[in-house]
Amino acid sequence: MTEPIIQVRSLHKWYSGVHALKDVSLDVLPNEILGLVGDNGAGKSTLINILSGTQTRTSGEILFEGRAVDFRGPRDAMNAGIETIYQYNSMVPTMSIARNMFIGREPVKYGLFGFGMLDTKRMADESVKAIADVDLHLRSPDALVGELSGGQRQGVAIARAMHFKSKVMILDEPTNHLAVKETEKVLGFVKSLNDLSITGIFISHNIHHVFECCDRIVAMARGEIVLDRRVEDTNMDEVMDVL
Repeated sequence: MTEPIIQVRSLHKWYSGVHALKDVSLDVLPNEILGLVGDNGAGKSTLINILSGTQTRTSGEILFEGRAVDFRGPRDAMNAGIETIYQYNSMVPTMSIARNMFIGREPVKYGLFGFGMLDTKRMADESVKAIADVDLHLRSPDALVGELSGGQRQGVAIARAMHFKSKVMILDEPTNHLAVKETEKVLGFVKSLNDLSITGIFISHNIHHVFECCDRIVAMARGEIVLDRRVEDTNMDEVMDVL
């Protein structure tokens, strides 16, 4: 048996009087693409927020690569190797592609007491390579992110996660509000994660997209997991029936 890269055990989350997660247990295997589906309020966003460090659990346990973890912020999750790409990702539109690629991780040429000159050449060179690695062709690393299309922004976010050797990539509704051609590009990024030895958690309301690019489907409803199947062992009707 392959050891799960993420193990969630008896996870509970309360918001005042609302029981958002009810005894959720889940294993995520290395290099698989897991599709997480459910209606609004099903608990999937709460689960992802806990895994990405933006929220804390009320009770339960999370193990990452076999070790118990307690993420107190997004930086803890990123340092462990979990990168989250949101539908409205956290890039700064008025900053360049290169600066966004390295935001929070900026290399410096020299420094004293944590301060130093930014190594802009290194950021530009490594950004060009990272973007090319995901087959994204942009005119310059100095172009502003605000000038990019939605699909291109998602591509840059994915390139950033790959460049920093993320072990798990969480993609939260990455195809929302994208044109058909851009959607296909993003789905191609997701499907390529297996080849890059990156584990993916793909959240989407579009069941067709989940079946197209995922190895396994987990459905949530009312704060609980109501279905957990390999893609080849289920179908769209079964998934829709439990939601």
